[in-house]
Amino acid sequence: MTKLLAKAISEIKKLSNDEQDAIAAVLMAELESERQWDRAFDLTAEQLSSLANEALDEYRTGKTEPFESHGS
Repeated sequence: MTKLLAKAISEIKKLSNDEQDAIAAVLMAELESERQWDRAFDLTAEQLSSLANEALDEYRTGKTEPFESHGS
């Protein structure tokens, strides 16, 4: 445990049970939110990797066409 976290917990212990529960609820919600973001980014990375592999396969098998830019 870091010194800062230990200090925070020491201060929280001085609060009433209701205040401690309120802080605990906020911390738990924040931790769950972080987990959800991590899962979302993990899923996105997997999907992007899959799409990239699919695009490379299409390129290698000649199923793609050159992009024609129509400049101004």
